[in-house]
Amino acid sequence: MVNTNLELNINTLKQYTISMIEKCEEALTSSVDCMVRKDLEGAKKVIERDDEIDLLREYIRDRSIELLALRQPMARDLRYTYALGGIAIELERIGDYAANISQETLRIGEQPYIKSLIDIPKMAKECSEMLLQVKIALENADEKLAYNIALRDDVVDKLYLQIHEDCLNIMNAKPETVNQGVRLLFVGRYLERIGDHITNICEKIIYAINGEMMEIG
Repeated sequence: MVNTNLELNINTLKQYTISMIEKCEEALTSSVDCMVRKDLEGAKKVIERDDEIDLLREYIRDRSIELLALRQPMARDLRYTYALGGIAIELERIGDYAANISQETLRIGEQPYIKSLIDIPKMAKECSEMLLQVKIALENADEKLAYNIALRDDVVDKLYLQIHEDCLNIMNAKPETVNQGVRLLFVGRYLERIGDHITNICEKIIYAINGEMMEIG
């Protein structure tokens, strides 16, 4: 006999997780867009809105614990409840990194960039597309899609290595650029970590669907 009440609770938890994915994608896109345009007021708003992501994470965490403790779900329901709680933690970190990018934008301020921002927007676009696909994979319980999304993290990693090399070359040639160069390296690192957290989410989606614990990449 299907525990309809439990199923409804898990579906509700899933919808909150999807909402969290949407907010993280918006924060990521906005943070880098504000960086490119030197929109300092917009960067401040990204930082302020991080509280919304944190609140969603707390809600999902608390409801997950309640379901596990009070409903005692079995098999697939247990995996989904556990996975959704874990996904919320990964998403919170993505939100934090988006806020960190905006903090670096504020620290750089109105200074001209020491290099054209080409690879940073490319990294952000790749991560944004991965997040939008993660939403679809979670909605449709599509483990193949989740696996393929995780493989795209290699693209993010390669772009980060390019940023790292470019910034180091500029800083070595022009010591006066070191302060901003380090901040650009931080931004690249934040985006690289976002890619890693998206990969972790994909692994959790696969686990929720078929119970297989796997490490991709």
